[in-house]
Amino acid sequence: MSLSTLARSIAESPTLKLNEEARILREKGEPVIHLGIGEPKNKAPIQAILSGAAKLSAGDIKYSPTDGIPSLKKAIIRYMEENYDKLVAPENVIVSSGAKQSLYNLLYTLLNPQDEVIILAPYWVSYPEMIKMCYGVPVTVTPEDGTLHPRMQDVERAVSSYTKAIIVNSPNNPSGLVFSEQFISEIVEFCERKNIYVIMDDIYHKLVFDGAKPSPAYKHTKKDLESSRVIVVNGISKLYGMTGFRIGWTIAPKPMVEIMTNVQAQTTSCAPLVSQAAAEGALNGVQSNVEALRLQIQNNRDIIMRELGSFTGIRCPMPNGTFYCLPDFSAYEKNSVKLCSFLLKKALVVTVPGKEFGMEGRLRLSYAGTVKDCTEGVERMKWALDPNAPNEIYIGDRKLIRDWL
Repeated sequence: MSLSTLARSIAESPTLKLNEEARILREKGEPVIHLGIGEPKNKAPIQAILSGAAKLSAGDIKYSPTDGIPSLKKAIIRYMEENYDKLVAPENVIVSSGAKQSLYNLLYTLLNPQDEVIILAPYWVSYPEMIKMCYGVPVTVTPEDGTLHPRMQDVERAVSSYTKAIIVNSPNNPSGLVFSEQFISEIVEFCERKNIYVIMDDIYHKLVFDGAKPSPAYKHTKKDLESSRVIVVNGISKLYGMTGFRIGWTIAPKPMVEIMTNVQAQTTSCAPLVSQAAAEGALNGVQSNVEALRLQIQNNRDIIMRELGSFTGIRCPMPNGTFYCLPDFSAYEKNSVKLCSFLLKKALVVTVPGKEFGMEGRLRLSYAGTVKDCTEGVERMKWALDPNAPNEIYIGDRKLIRDWL
């Protein structure tokens, strides 16, 4: 069978693969705890459900404009004004089937073969594969000081004449860190000066804790939207817990949105009309559910960090956003893929290997689930790894005895 060399070079999504493994184990009746999935457990906002249901009830579900229905774009424009203090025009907005498609369309629009895109480790697993799918070259920048926070001097060293864009994700998946205002200011100034696009992946921008406030990139540019190098991608998946609706958007200069619209017209045509209606309902509805979700996630963060604190040999920076943390497990096993497999086999806990995020020796843990998942999941991990933990544990209705330490 003759298949595309490029297609064969694209790695499988590790998070989706783990989701499938967990699903199969659960169908077999195994008491799996999933600390790998980035998906809140809350219900979609009632305004979103009613808005989507009204569209379904009307029965008139047809194509929408490729760049999004006008009423949803109007809601996004208001969202930008309220949360970014930025006035944008409808021509600056394109709605896509999830922020993931937004990013892909954007990269496809920007990149020529061999153009480089800088990604900041730890990074979201799909960035390098998306860049390669658009014939670009991902260039990973890892903080040289051993932290999880990017440094401007490391970024500057990685920039070359081929650099087309830098992707910044703050609050960050997988570390949960909110990047400092100084760093955001420096990278925007640097990119504007060097004519490099700075792509802000803001999908978690309101899921922050302890008074943290992510600094909007627009705050640090004096240029208008048409001449600025700042591009913003966002969506409803994380903030409203509406992962299955698949609605995201991009805010960019008008000529770029025009090209992205052409790209989308030749692929998915448009985002699903019912999902767009639901997204409009979420954005226009009462926003108290967002704060309720944020408080729930913050409570889960406090619980999982407390549990990790009793884990011998584990180091983990305090996340101040998202629903992830990235503890260092290298004291037990430096190969994070091997460690994930071990924990799934022995403790029935799903985690994600740090290698996939550019940080070997670490595991990404999600605390988007229940308090019980957080406490019992870490307890099982301690039992499997920590010599100071008890030798016996109940997993489901089975009593297990550790005999490998």
